Amino acid sequence: MLTGDIPPNQTIYVKNLNEKVKKEELKRSLYCLFSQYGRILDVVALKTAKLRGQAWVVFSEVTAASNAVRQMQGFPFYDKPMRIQYAKTMSDCITEAEGVYDPNAKKKKKNEEKAERKKRAEESQQSAPANGKPAESNGGPTSFRHGNQGAQETAPPNNILFIQNLPHETTSMMLQVLFQQYPGFREVRMIEAKPGIAFVEFEDDVQSSMAMQALQGFKITPQNPMAVTYAKK
Repeated sequence: MLTGDIPPNQTIYVKNLNEKVKKEELKRSLYCLFSQYGRILDVVALKTAKLRGQAWVVFSEVTAASNAVRQMQGFPFYDKPMRIQYAKTMSDCITEAEGVYDPNAKKKKKNEEKAERKKRAEESQQSAPANGKPAESNGGPTSFRHGNQGAQETAPPNNILFIQNLPHETTSMMLQVLFQQYPGFREVRMIEAKPGIAFVEFEDDVQSSMAMQALQGFKITPQNPMAVTYAKK
């Protein structure tokens, strides 16, 4: 077993990643994929030759990291199955691999994480009224009525979902990574002229409903909870 000789901790080490994907897109996609298991403090992916195809994801809780290791092992990510294990230590393994070990790295990392936690707490407080728990706001059309301009409010359940409030840098592959975890997934369609929206097709309305309930309000970034409704045919 991959994780047998390393004790569980809040940082996971991911390898066998597609080296053709740009660093920033890779980091955003990993954040999208793994944030369903818990709050992420950091995603690290470096361009150095030794560390290509590898990344570290730092969770705030060990249980979140454990769930991610168990459930996402072998998940096809950009057409390659991920290999996941617990990291030895986040700061040390990266700095040592680059040959610039910093004895103060752990202290610096703690300070950075503290600042990040404070920042995210402030952001979540600001967005709280508009972003309730997914389970409480998955009523679909009425939950995000202000963003639909009336077009999607009365759409009956069907096999195509209409996604809104996406960050403009969202790619179809990032959405595919999220939605292909649910049965019946077919494809993602984005419109270049209209960033911030997308259509996701499933085989039937039961399967699309499952994905809607699971991902309603999912934050691709802290400021962008997804608004998911049925598409108007």
